[in-house]
Amino acid sequence: MVKIAPSILSADFSHLGREVQEVEGSGADWLHLDVMDGRVVPNITMGPLVVEAVKKESSILLDAHLMIEEPEKHVEAFIKAGADLVTVHVEACIHLHRVLDKIKESGVKAGVALNPATPLVQLEYVWNQVDLVLLMSVNPGFGGQKFIPEVLSKIEEASRRAKSLKQPVEIQVDGGINSSSAPEAIKAGATVLVAGSSVFGQKDRQKAIQALKMYPAPPKKV
Repeated sequence: MVKIAPSILSADFSHLGREVQEVEGSGADWLHLDVMDGRVVPNITMGPLVVEAVKKESSILLDAHLMIEEPEKHVEAFIKAGADLVTVHVEACIHLHRVLDKIKESGVKAGVALNPATPLVQLEYVWNQVDLVLLMSVNPGFGGQKFIPEVLSKIEEASRRAKSLKQPVEIQVDGGINSSSAPEAIKAGATVLVAGSSVFGQKDRQKAIQALKMYPAPPKKV
């Protein structure tokens, strides 16, 4: 079954510990931490201190998505803070191979993210280094955007490539994930879905998480 990784960017930061514990208790598989520096994407969010705080409140995998320039300068800080998986953007890495090696040598899982318009061919020579490929289904920087359907064919292509490898590689999709887009992403081959307001913005978080895991989608009431 697909894994759900709620993005804490949509959580109530005035009660972050409680929010983390609630979604974990509601069936979240991972927690997704969107790290933005205001340069790679037009927003500024969190740093290692927030990751460290979340780590104290959670027992599930912490998935740090670094949307920052020169991530090689900062991956060690996020790993030390408690990240179990560190994902960097291909668009932000001059020496992607070196950055992935640095993450793997630190003993955690390594991921690579691609923006919607970035072709999958950019990963041609690093597939054997990654544990996860993150396909953005919105242009990153802000929550609440609509899922870009053109990304579905890229998910299918990534899924086929991942299945051809000797080691397991998760295909993660992030952006505009809700009860309508989730089944499409799962059908295309997604194994991990990042969800923000469609989990944290719901009163019943357990019901919201289970709804995202449904494939095919439940029939609509007439």
